[in-house]
Amino acid sequence: MATDSTQVMSNPGLLAHKGGYKAMALVALTAILSLGLLANDTRWIYLLVYVWFGVAYGVLLQYGRFCMASAIRDLFAIKVPRMAVGVMIATALFSITAGLVTVSGYSTFHPHPLGWHIIAGGLIFGFGMIFTGGCASGSLYKTGEGNMGSMLVLLSISFSMALFTDLGSWSNNLAPASWAESALDKGMPEVLTVTDGWFDLFTAGYVWNLSGGTVGDMLGTGNVWIDVFVGNVLLNAILPSLVILVILYMSTYRKGYIRRSKLESLSYGDEMRGIWGMITSSKNTAIAGLGLGIFAGLQMWATGALREHYEIFNFGELLMKMGYSEGLSIQETVFDPGYWYITTQEAQLGGWVMSLFGRDVTDNIFFGLQNGIPNPLINAPLLMSVGIIVGAAILSLSRREFKWKIPSVETAVFAIVGGALMGIGARLGMGCNVGAFFAAVTNGDLTGWIFLAGMLIGGLLGVKAFNVWLNRKSAGDEFDI
Repeated sequence: MATDSTQVMSNPGLLAHKGGYKAMALVALTAILSLGLLANDTRWIYLLVYVWFGVAYGVLLQYGRFCMASAIRDLFAIKVPRMAVGVMIATALFSITAGLVTVSGYSTFHPHPLGWHIIAGGLIFGFGMIFTGGCASGSLYKTGEGNMGSMLVLLSISFSMALFTDLGSWSNNLAPASWAESALDKGMPEVLTVTDGWFDLFTAGYVWNLSGGTVGDMLGTGNVWIDVFVGNVLLNAILPSLVILVILYMSTYRKGYIRRSKLESLSYGDEMRGIWGMITSSKNTAIAGLGLGIFAGLQMWATGALREHYEIFNFGELLMKMGYSEGLSIQETVFDPGYWYITTQEAQLGGWVMSLFGRDVTDNIFFGLQNGIPNPLINAPLLMSVGIIVGAAILSLSRREFKWKIPSVETAVFAIVGGALMGIGARLGMGCNVGAFFAAVTNGDLTGWIFLAGMLIGGLLGVKAFNVWLNRKSAGDEFDI
């Protein structure tokens, strides 16, 4: 039986085993490397904030087995709301910390442009993640547990995104002529021709014509506290999360609660106790949601404060000051969201590897103009993803849950195909379950709920398709026998 993390935290003696020693060695190694970087240049603290918050996310994700794919799959396949409840708890709590960061002036969040691509991207992403068995964040923490199938998912996501954003001129005919006209009217830099591929035309000719904003912006009272905490926090995050929790209770948990309580009818108080029972039915998931909400807000504050301290808008400026210019975009920027985000940095990794083999992936808007392809060793958001893997490995080793798992051929195919769909969906929807849903909703951006709707539709279709495949496989096996 796995050792609960609360036992590990309260009794350090439980770490006195082989896995515990490895976990402590990982912590020590990460700390030593961090101190070495700071000894070289204290400005690397900006990068290390990403790394250590990544470690914290990895610990919490592994502790709560926190995965959006599991939440959607469990809801539609077996009607278990445990993970979905944890996601809603994290959403409500992160919105409060994000609100505090926003009113303090340290928020680094930018609303997403609102358009059809959000729900389309969510649908493709949701469909793909059912077959991989993990969302973007779930695949990272499962890799930290030794799951090689999840590592295949991450590699597939990385290269599919890099290829999708650099399709080449052959794909231009797939885009409406109006996109090309609109892109040309914007006077794109010569080095980034709009004939480079569909994604460039999609970005410059469609996305850049859209607008976005937060609910607080729409409220527009002129009082930042009211706009943020009434608009972004209450109206866009907490109330919808509470409504979803009630829906989850009524549709999945209530029937079993009535049976267990042996009550013929439930009073208002009984219903409240039932909802609370659903929320606390998985303590680990609820605690993970609490921690993720708090740490995600703290990361926004820390990055915003460092930007103000170093008088920069983007990490690329700091890298330039430290003498690192290779891999920056033509604007001398790199991808630097300032908060918990996944997938764009993985796309950068795929693009960087492709560039090693001679492919120029900087002649497009995504890499060349916006995000760059810095060396992975100085790519702050990418090292946050590595931190998630390390954090999950630390906790899984200490709990004796780490185990190398080699996927079967069938699982590997699902991982690669599903990961490719997730990568395409993430780029089309401008983010994944973290960046396009979690971070968006909690910062007052309505597009996050739209992306979630797409994920739910895609997840439902994925569950149905997966069940069809399982039934056919079972029928085939019976026939063979």
